[in-house]
Amino acid sequence: MEKIRTALARQGLVRSTDRAIIGGVCAGVGRRLGLSPWVTRLLFLVTLVVVPGSQVLVYPLLWFVMPSEDSTVTATHAPYGAR
Repeated sequence: MEKIRTALARQGLVRSTDRAIIGGVCAGVGRRLGLSPWVTRLLFLVTLVVVPGSQVLVYPLLWFVMPSEDSTVTATHAPYGAR
């Protein structure tokens, strides 16, 4: 699981902590795609209404798999040997 979180963090896909409403997933995805968190949330809700289905499963899965912004900052800026 740590390999997946590290790979996502390297690609810039991390859950936002400062702009989170529920889990920070939409804010993190929006930041990665260059969109406002509100645009991402709106797109998520629109797809929920228009194409109901897997979004209800994808959001909790991403919440679990995506590393938190705080954890990546701590991990990348920890002094040598501090882990």
